[in-house]
Amino acid sequence: MIFMIRINKNDVSVNKFPDGTLLLKEKVSGTANEGTTERKAVLTWLFENNEELVTLIYLAGHLRAQGITDLSLDMPYIPNARQDRVKTQEDVFTLKYFAQVINCLQFTSVTVLDPHSSVSEALLDRIRVRTPEVYVQKVIERIGGTQNLTIFYPDEGACKRYSGMFKLPYAFGIKNRDWATGEIKGLEVSGMADCIRDRKILIMDDICSRGGTFYFSARKLKELGAKEIYLYISHCENTILEGELLESGLIEKVYTTNSIFTKRDERIEVFDYA
Repeated sequence: MIFMIRINKNDVSVNKFPDGTLLLKEKVSGTANEGTTERKAVLTWLFENNEELVTLIYLAGHLRAQGITDLSLDMPYIPNARQDRVKTQEDVFTLKYFAQVINCLQFTSVTVLDPHSSVSEALLDRIRVRTPEVYVQKVIERIGGTQNLTIFYPDEGACKRYSGMFKLPYAFGIKNRDWATGEIKGLEVSGMADCIRDRKILIMDDICSRGGTFYFSARKLKELGAKEIYLYISHCENTILEGELLESGLIEKVYTTNSIFTKRDERIEVFDYA
């Protein structure tokens, strides 16, 4: 069994003893720098499940025991990022406690891609944030360049986060949500709404589950005369295949990274994070 944690880009073999505990073997424990006794290693974690956190703890301890003095974590997706606040005493602030575990491992740096909120950035020590700009540029190349292209952000948060990255016309959505159930009832468009009709539209955001937000965005954009609609999301959950977005035919193509997406579908192009 192979989990999605690698040491210096080398796979880690993950098996289990009969009692269910982990049996781990790594191929390379680090590389010595020429002219110095310091040894470096990078743990790359492409999240699939919570058990991998235990694997990460064991591997970090193992590498320290092997003499690794410069150990970094490359973790594009931040697990528990959705639980970035609590509303009642019964709510468990899982992101906070996850970050505490990561911080205890004393990584030299923790590199993440397009974090879901500023709370994640504040809770993780020595964090380095990668923007999704390089992947969005790849998408723009795939769909024929910037000519006749408008970017659409599905909410004001995404607009604030990304709009400064690209010198392109853009609009953003204002969701009509039933706050009692969380269900999206509809969406209105603000910003450069006159740059939608007969144009290519690239919807951009950080995370997607079943795709309801993007479904309502695409439906509204089509009503406003959008010619073609594409979607880029940094972190795409496998559950997108269960939603109505892909079946609706509103989206020409979905683009994402392999930070958490592990399936194969001809409607989704996956960029290798590495």
